[in-house]
Amino acid sequence: MSTSKGSAAKGGGGKKKEVKKETKLGMAYRKDDNFGEWYSEVVVNSEMIEYYDISGCYILRPWAMEIWELMKEFFDAEIKKLKLKPYYFPLFVTENVLQKEKDHIEGFAPEVAWVTKSGKSDLEAPIAIRPTSETVMYPYFSKWIRSHRDLPLRCNQWCNVVRWEFSNPTPFIRSREFLWQEGHTAFANKEEADEEVLQILELYRRIYEEFLAVPVSKGRKSEVEKFAGGLYTTSVEAFIPNTGRGIQGATSHCLGQNFAKMFDITFENEKGVREMVWQNSWAYTTRSIGVMVMTHGDDKGLVLPPKVAPIQVIVISVPYKDADTTAIKGACESTVYTLNQSGIRADQDTRENYSPGWKYSHWEMKGVPLRIEIGPKDLANKQVRIVRRDNGAKVDIPVTNLVEDVKVLLDEIQKNLFKTAQERRDACVQVVSSWDEFTTALNNKRLILAPWCDEEEVEKDVKARTKGELGAAKTLCTPFEQPELPEGILCFASGKPAKKWSFWGRSY
Repeated sequence: MSTSKGSAAKGGGGKKKEVKKETKLGMAYRKDDNFGEWYSEVVVNSEMIEYYDISGCYILRPWAMEIWELMKEFFDAEIKKLKLKPYYFPLFVTENVLQKEKDHIEGFAPEVAWVTKSGKSDLEAPIAIRPTSETVMYPYFSKWIRSHRDLPLRCNQWCNVVRWEFSNPTPFIRSREFLWQEGHTAFANKEEADEEVLQILELYRRIYEEFLAVPVSKGRKSEVEKFAGGLYTTSVEAFIPNTGRGIQGATSHCLGQNFAKMFDITFENEKGVREMVWQNSWAYTTRSIGVMVMTHGDDKGLVLPPKVAPIQVIVISVPYKDADTTAIKGACESTVYTLNQSGIRADQDTRENYSPGWKYSHWEMKGVPLRIEIGPKDLANKQVRIVRRDNGAKVDIPVTNLVEDVKVLLDEIQKNLFKTAQERRDACVQVVSSWDEFTTALNNKRLILAPWCDEEEVEKDVKARTKGELGAAKTLCTPFEQPELPEGILCFASGKPAKKWSFWGRSY
């Protein structure tokens, strides 16, 4: 824990400034000792989240929103290459439309929030707030799609959704309202739909692995865990070693023709015959930010991968007694300007009522990848001191090499965070072949890879048999990268012949 009282810092004019003494920086909880309290503390102290007076709702502060916008910038550009068009559909949906797709709404029923009043007057019929937008959009797909020339129809919206009923709200991870993008597409045939499902899933992998530096497994959900009303669901799955829980990172669903049937979305093919469209929907959410915090954060606070850090480099002046503070301030400003000109997101902490030590702790808490310190010695030697957030390593570099060396360091930090997270995740993977091995691995917080007969009743039975205070185990996904399945190997849970390897575990 860092407390910095410090001596009074001098401004450019030599007048003493009062340094705040009462502010205490640092974490009250350790990640390994009390993960839940540690996480709550990190997202608040790093100024990502502010708690709101409605349970499960949170204010997203600029530090979180800027991360979301950096991810959005990448993803939006990529889906536009796939000819996706931006749309915005209303927040509200009528009850009769929502109830139209029975399986779908049954999957969401407990989470749907309803508007029943306007002022003091009861509404004639309750109106739902979208938990997702299939039933909002598809009556209009039916109107817009008439011919094969209208296909494919590909739309995406960036918006909020509300899912009300749940226990244990957690910022980013489980909230009543969250931000996401939701893509909805319609095709003339299944092959095109199948192809897009995997294209989008690969973009989600890239968001997690290349931007958030979080390792994920790409795979297919079981019939029990797939999207309600869909044909099949693919996902990217992350894993949090500290809690031994999997977490669904993003999903890409093939909806098949189920919704086309319900909403009469048909087209006339080239031979003049009417056919039903094939549809997909896919989304990732602000949950991704929480997964990143859980993966990389440490006992000093956030640790941000450079690609999503709102500030990649923070510059702090270190004026010792009798130092030329004007010259140091000028060197700091010049450093920030040079880095910004080269496309690096840099800023300077110019607050004079805090000591350098307090500022170090503050920006460490916020997870800024690199800190540059400039003091009298650095000024004399025409150098800057750079400190890495990920491993604390310090290096002095000449001002002439500033941009080149900073870019190299940022790249190294991005790669190191991913490599470290991957090694920790991989160390948690345990291959089991029997029920006893499975329960032992589950209690040891492992990500379990097990041979499975792929039967729904067996999966439901596993859930029932593992139900407890920590929650039941379930399939996370069947990974696309399948190890060889030895001949004669049996399902760990049923003893029947195994058909595939699947990841199992507790999850968020």
